[in-house]
Amino acid sequence: MKLLAFNGSPRKKWNTAQLLEHALEGAESEGAKTKLYHLYDLDFTGCISCFACKRAGGKSYGHCAVKDDLAPILEKIGKADAILIGSPIYLGITTGVTRCFLERLIYPYLVYDAERSSLFKKKIQTAFIYTAGATDEMVQEMGIERNVKGTEMVMEKIFGSCESFFVTDTLQFDDYSKFVATRFDPEAKKKRHEEQFPLDCKKAYELGARLVREDS
Repeated sequence: MKLLAFNGSPRKKWNTAQLLEHALEGAESEGAKTKLYHLYDLDFTGCISCFACKRAGGKSYGHCAVKDDLAPILEKIGKADAILIGSPIYLGITTGVTRCFLERLIYPYLVYDAERSSLFKKKIQTAFIYTAGATDEMVQEMGIERNVKGTEMVMEKIFGSCESFFVTDTLQFDDYSKFVATRFDPEAKKKRHEEQFPLDCKKAYELGARLVREDS
């Protein structure tokens, strides 16, 4: 089994990246091979609407024709057994680089037919880990779960399954006194991080293990 994970955060050592690392540890505990890509390290764009992946009889039918840093990784995804995507929530949705990645990942496999068929050749496990500085209540009020639901539905249609894990009220700064963020209580944030984040990391570990189990 092989799990590919993608960090859609510009921070390589903070909440999203840490959760992904724990998920990979969980997958490895089940004997899976894993690989983590930091999307901000790659030079690529979103879909450029060339429609090469839709051209009947074309050499790129069902595959993205754009040649950049993402191209070889998309090929590897075709051989993976599970995909895990992590992203912080920016302005109610995943980061821009995550959206660009999802466009390139999903669109080539979508078929414009009545059945909305998928050109992906097998069924695999997929999942999202979302992190947000907002509280659970704020996430609900802002409709963030609704914002990401459409993408998750398409992921399930294309790849066969999709689940999501929200980690909320995260610690955004090491030292809140250096930033203008008076709506937050630094001590409460720190306390929650110390108490809740280890539990969230455990859940991420369990998610990673679940994604690569043969009977999942």
